[in-house]
Amino acid sequence: MIIFGTKGYLYQLAILTLVCGHCGNPSAHTLRKRVTKFTLFFVPLFPISTKYATQCTFCGAEQKVTKEQADQLPAQGAGGGIGGGQAYGQPQQQPYQH
Repeated sequence: MIIFGTKGYLYQLAILTLVCGHCGNPSAHTLRKRVTKFTLFFVPLFPISTKYATQCTFCGAEQKVTKEQADQLPAQGAGGGIGGGQAYGQPQQQPYQH
């Protein structure tokens, strides 16, 4: 008898302050990575799929992002948005100071 299956893992990569495209509020967004691994006899062996997403902590809206976008967001300090001309996940504007 061979026992096999999958197991999911959720990693929180960063917390970013962005303006939510769903609710319009500037709030914290968690950047998360979901990894599904193949298991044999309950031992995780290798990843089958990896997905990235941001989730608004105010309204709970979730937006899928690519691996490249997930790598750039924390490095830029949320300076580039989530791309594609989408309103979701635009960086929060900072007031000008002298």
